[in-house]
Amino acid sequence: MTAAARFFCADSARARGDALAGTAPYGTVWVLIEYRGGWPSNGFDGLPLEPGIKELVFEAARAVRARVLLIRRHGRRVSDGPGRWAVLHHEADGAHRQRWGTWRRPEDLAQVAEALGAPGEPGHPPVVLVCAHGLHDACCAVRGRPVGRALSERWPGLVWECTHVGGDRFAANVVVVPDGVYYGNLDAPSSVTVVEEHLADRVHADHLRGYTDLFPPQQAAVAAVLRRFGPAGRHAYTIEATSRSADRWRIRVAGRPSGAPAFDVDVRSHRTPLLQLTCRGRARSSAAVYEVERTLRRP
Repeated sequence: MTAAARFFCADSARARGDALAGTAPYGTVWVLIEYRGGWPSNGFDGLPLEPGIKELVFEAARAVRARVLLIRRHGRRVSDGPGRWAVLHHEADGAHRQRWGTWRRPEDLAQVAEALGAPGEPGHPPVVLVCAHGLHDACCAVRGRPVGRALSERWPGLVWECTHVGGDRFAANVVVVPDGVYYGNLDAPSSVTVVEEHLADRVHADHLRGYTDLFPPQQAAVAAVLRRFGPAGRHAYTIEATSRSADRWRIRVAGRPSGAPAFDVDVRSHRTPLLQLTCRGRARSSAAVYEVERTLRRP
């Protein structure tokens, strides 16, 4: 009797053709904390830090719905210097602000809580995050680390590996922050192309999971416009209106500047059958799918 083949959620998702568009978690604020040791399966929450410090950071992050991620350079480079931390904001008007600092002792992370209440500074380059959290999900390591290596070789100052960003089945996942753009189903060659295009302000529909300042049906609508009419800048489109009836949405996607073409996109949601969606989670669950039925250019 042969042993059963090991289950990999990303392999299964690709074989099924799971839809990417509309799967980016909502969020406009990120906390990044460099941690060069092993990452616990639950990320920052599992670090051996004084509980009061973790509670302080979590409460400040929760107040602004920030996601807290551990980061490290690819290859776990040995360094005697302090770790870095960052608070990154994507403002409602599209402005990007960041604040960076360093830490040696856990109590230094109190600066993170202070930074979450401050606006930050404009002008920093974006940060490219590659999920490589193997203890959380095997696919994040198997697929994420080659992507982390390829991107780090190309843009060593911009790229960090990070803990769980959501959507293990879409590994390798790359998130550009504070732009707030999720990409998935990447490998080393495609990741270099996608990030190169992104940094040139050309977002393509291929590999796009969504913009994190939009909700899932809106993400799917923007992806449909990009797929039909070609790549565009991160802020080339805005959502003018969203209406819902049961499991259907009509979303008006308008180009920028004012007077650019606008589109009405019809989106229908449904749920998949029960599936094993992650490598670690044995329980089966269903996932929401946002299917674009029609894209109409407004006169």
